[in-house]
Amino acid sequence: MTYLLPVLGVLLSFVFVLVAKPKSKENFKLLLAFSGAFLLALTVFELLPSAYENSDAKTVGVFVMLGILLQIFLEFFSKGAEHGHVHLNSEKSSFPWLLFVSLSIHAFLEGFPIEKHDTIIYGILIHKIPIAVILSIFLLGSKIKLTKAVFFIVLFALMTPLGSFIASISALASQYYAPITALVIGVFLHISTVILFESSEGHKFNLRKLLVIIFGIVIAYFL
Repeated sequence: MTYLLPVLGVLLSFVFVLVAKPKSKENFKLLLAFSGAFLLALTVFELLPSAYENSDAKTVGVFVMLGILLQIFLEFFSKGAEHGHVHLNSEKSSFPWLLFVSLSIHAFLEGFPIEKHDTIIYGILIHKIPIAVILSIFLLGSKIKLTKAVFFIVLFALMTPLGSFIASISALASQYYAPITALVIGVFLHISTVILFESSEGHKFNLRKLLVIIFGIVIAYFL
């Protein structure tokens, strides 16, 4: 299930968009807000304590900050697709390599903590579904050929399981567990907080989104 769930989440989201043909991503804002809160809570409840356990606090802190900086750097190329924004030219028919590489690095890193933290798979899955839907809407609505879009989605879906597999067989991944986990924590912190800040819609009070965010945090706590 560790390898299967992320793949199914992405592929089924793509099939949903292909069949249902939703035109707007606005309907997925609540799901996006829930995913941000859920991922943030799991990061705080699960990953942060384990990264700091028996590790130098300053070193862990440095790698958390490096993870945040890495994600900011990746978003220069992905244009914010990791948190629900795709600002690329939909008129182009060429394969969006920069978007693919940046999203793949992000997804690959996501897979590392799954090896020792089973529950984080649910946070990653809930995070991936709205992102995959929004990404699929862009790919299918652009002039990119369907074969290229399918190729993009399939490879993207495989990146997180690949990260989990490397973490399970690599001695280096085990030896440097704390800094690698801290790096992923930084990525998750940036992604989840950006999703939550953006879901506030100009800082207007929205009861539905507040309740969805609280719901995400509560579920993560009891996992």
